[in-house]
Amino acid sequence: MISISKTEKSQALTIAGFDSGGGAGLQADLKTFQERDVFGTCVLTALPIQNTMGVKKVYDLPIEAIQDQLSVVAEDFNLSAVKTGMLFTEEIITVVTDFLTKNDFGPLVVDPVMVAKSGQKLLLDDGIDSLIYRLLPLATVITPNIPEAEVILNHPIPDSAAMEKAALEIQRLGPKNVVIKGGHSNDAKQAADVLLLQDGSLHWLASRRIATENTHGTGCTFSACVTAELAKGKNVLEAVALGKDFIQAAISHPINVGHGHGPTNHWAYREGV
Repeated sequence: MISISKTEKSQALTIAGFDSGGGAGLQADLKTFQERDVFGTCVLTALPIQNTMGVKKVYDLPIEAIQDQLSVVAEDFNLSAVKTGMLFTEEIITVVTDFLTKNDFGPLVVDPVMVAKSGQKLLLDDGIDSLIYRLLPLATVITPNIPEAEVILNHPIPDSAAMEKAALEIQRLGPKNVVIKGGHSNDAKQAADVLLLQDGSLHWLASRRIATENTHGTGCTFSACVTAELAKGKNVLEAVALGKDFIQAAISHPINVGHGHGPTNHWAYREGV
């Protein structure tokens, strides 16, 4: 009989919604965890019926089912980082924040998912205040894009100076570190993200803007990569910088599936393409 040594991998949890098309949500998170050599666990919060052409509808998941998933994951795995994605309702956010308050699984990355590219709401209006005042104070890192940051702060963010100011305003709401992603900026040549660290230092991470429709799941993939790197013990600056490189590779080398906004290429960074 062959003896197999037991080497425990870093383990992370994603608490997020579903994607029938495989490019976003839990599926994107788990693919990214795998690519970054982290074992991924998951808790499903809601069931969007979607593909690359958009979200058709969203089915609620019973709150008890979410609670039960959280419990079984907590009792069995040695988690060292957690990320949240689509949480959909105030009630779901309450359940998740109660769980995370009682269970310390290391750094928490909050991707404040609000609206699908098709325009379908992925966070109902009644959940916005709960996200701001219950979830954000627990976050190690929050990763809003510009429209999401504008909802959180209730004012426009028109330029890079406003992005820096917005990062500070969001940090005052409780998150230790804030990344505001610049993909929705007016800069035609580059997508520049600003990272405000807990120590007050600002870091800009810029990449060449890619002309492509295949951007489905970019926010999920970026935040999942950050989560995976934190699970392995990287510091926040290292994790965010690697997340930026990872998503740039994934966008730059599309796989061209589906008939709408195609997914990013989750194995591009590994293959060095």
